[in-house]
Amino acid sequence: MRTELAVIGAGPAGLAAALAASARGVHVTVVDGAAEPGGQFYRQPAPALGARRARALHHGWRTWERLRDGLAASDVGVLTEHQVWFVERRSGAFTVHALRGPGDDEPVAVHADAVLLATGGHEYVLPFPGWTLPGVLTAGGAQAMLKGALVVPGRTAVVAGTGPLLLPVAAGLAAAGVRVAALVESAAPGHVARHARALAGRLPEGAGYAARLLRHRVRTLTRHTVVRAHGDDRLTGVTVAALDAGGHTRPGTERHLTCDTLAVGHGMLPHTDLADGLGCRLDGTSVAVDTEQRTSVPGVWAAGEATGIGGAGLALAEGHIAGRSIAARLRGTGPDPAGRAPAARTREALRTSAAALAAAFPPPARWTDRVTDDTVVCRCEEVTAGAVREAAGGLGAGDVRTVKLLTRAGMGWCQGRMCAPAVAGLTGCAPAPSRRPFARPVPLGVLAQPQPEPPEEGHS
Repeated sequence: MRTELAVIGAGPAGLAAALAASARGVHVTVVDGAAEPGGQFYRQPAPALGARRARALHHGWRTWERLRDGLAASDVGVLTEHQVWFVERRSGAFTVHALRGPGDDEPVAVHADAVLLATGGHEYVLPFPGWTLPGVLTAGGAQAMLKGALVVPGRTAVVAGTGPLLLPVAAGLAAAGVRVAALVESAAPGHVARHARALAGRLPEGAGYAARLLRHRVRTLTRHTVVRAHGDDRLTGVTVAALDAGGHTRPGTERHLTCDTLAVGHGMLPHTDLADGLGCRLDGTSVAVDTEQRTSVPGVWAAGEATGIGGAGLALAEGHIAGRSIAARLRGTGPDPAGRAPAARTREALRTSAAALAAAFPPPARWTDRVTDDTVVCRCEEVTAGAVREAAGGLGAGDVRTVKLLTRAGMGWCQGRMCAPAVAGLTGCAPAPSRRPFARPVPLGVLAQPQPEPPEEGHS
């Protein structure tokens, strides 16, 4: 298949970019692994479920309607249920390699002149004793079940961790009939208040969620954290405790909360696997981009959570800027700063707000102190915290990759996406780019197949 622009990811950033580029005459193909466009933020229930009020599960539904209707009226091609595993760059052009089919084993190649990486982010997961019990899931996972499958994970839930995602998750579960025993937030109200000016634009949304929690009588425990999850073959409750200013648990503040579900999250991290494979420069954990959303690799743009966690509004602004830039570059014209100025102003304001959110809701400072040596850190390979600590302290591993080689932590199905941040925290090693060649596991049969040459310009 031949296209001018391949957009990888059908979330807010990818759709905004696709529509902006298509409106300027670019032939665009969007490739996404989900069954429907929308990404994680606008995750849609399957049509067979017959959801009558899907909008009740979403914030900013009118924005989604504009994206959806714009996509339907455009010439943008959309390939859903296509799992992208590699982007190949050769002679200034690109081939997006994806898998489709019931077994994700049917290879598909999309040839493009330019690529936009709108790959989103994934949750930042911190281990604690009992976190592998059935009934414990990520906050985003609970929200995805509710939005995408119209099901709740249990009858009584505790929502815990830190960050703004906890509010809509708790409010959504409560509205769906789950008894939310508590929202446990590790950040202190005073610390959040210090960033109030930068967060002023987010206050109405936060106040709305707080009002919904109050209406459902959900108690909020600030400056608290989950110490342990309890149960034999599944979750039966959690122990929470108050934190002091240094992040230590305060003796005598432990309390037991009975629940069958724990939705826990400590923020988000950018998805950079495809960017790593292309050799794009990173800025910390995010893909580095310029004012046009261009990466360090010619012909590759990035937008949305991949360039830094900031929410749907920021992703929309970045996507729009990227789409305009790509159209101009493909047509051989210069950038149009005046045309993208409104989106650029929005981008800068929301980047400031995102930085304030990250500062206001950091992970608990001493979380590693509460991870016992028998706590499993890498679930894929069943590697414990004790083994990780021994690799660093006893065997002299000085980086995450060496810990991985010594313990197998990060060698499983997720390739360290879930456990690498925890391994870095437990060992004191700096997080490092994965530099893995492929973004997901690929059948050997697919790799063994001869790769077809790109079609001639104008043919597919």
